[in-house]
Amino acid sequence: MTRISETDLYAPVKAFLLGQGYEVKGEVGAADVVAVRDGDDPLIVELKLGFSLTLLQQAVARQRVSDTVYVAVPRWKGKAGWRAFKGNVGLCKRLGIGVLSVRLADGQVQAHCDPVPFQPRKSRRHKTALLKEFAGRRGDPNKGGMARDIIVTAYRQDAVKCAEYLACEGPSKGAVVARETGVTRATRMMADNHYGWFMRVEKGIYALSDHGRSEIADAAL
Repeated sequence: MTRISETDLYAPVKAFLLGQGYEVKGEVGAADVVAVRDGDDPLIVELKLGFSLTLLQQAVARQRVSDTVYVAVPRWKGKAGWRAFKGNVGLCKRLGIGVLSVRLADGQVQAHCDPVPFQPRKSRRHKTALLKEFAGRRGDPNKGGMARDIIVTAYRQDAVKCAEYLACEGPSKGAVVARETGVTRATRMMADNHYGWFMRVEKGIYALSDHGRSEIADAAL
């Protein structure tokens, strides 16, 4: 298999820019590619075989010279490659850097974003969810940086309270569990049975499953 290099990206990128009316030259000053068109800021492209911190640092450094800075990388492969690429495009948007991908098989170049000032839009829904989880969490049961699959959420804490109540009192009405534990969503949680801890023994009445009994016996809870 032929090993590719950054220079393999140059011809397709140059052809792409020539098609837009630019005069293009390679390795001008510290820039990999410089393109000039009457009346425009010089357009700078940094070529790399993949996204890296070094590439982004280089692109940001080129913004001292021009507001029109792109990075160009080979086109992604597969779904995982696309997800990673999409994430990097989002990062470049925040930095005001344009992104080009090059399909080496036929030299096709695609622009995924242009270098324009980024104006972040905050998500009210995500902010509300974040603050709701923060307020609902009892104490600080997790160490920052730990694995996501073992994090104790407010939802899990509520489920534990319901399970502990059933372990002591036996099968109970959802409304009673909610009142005695202070978990207002107790009935819905036991009905949804996200962790497999509960079982409905009759309409509106829930008990611990064998799995739930085993789980709450675990000191880790």
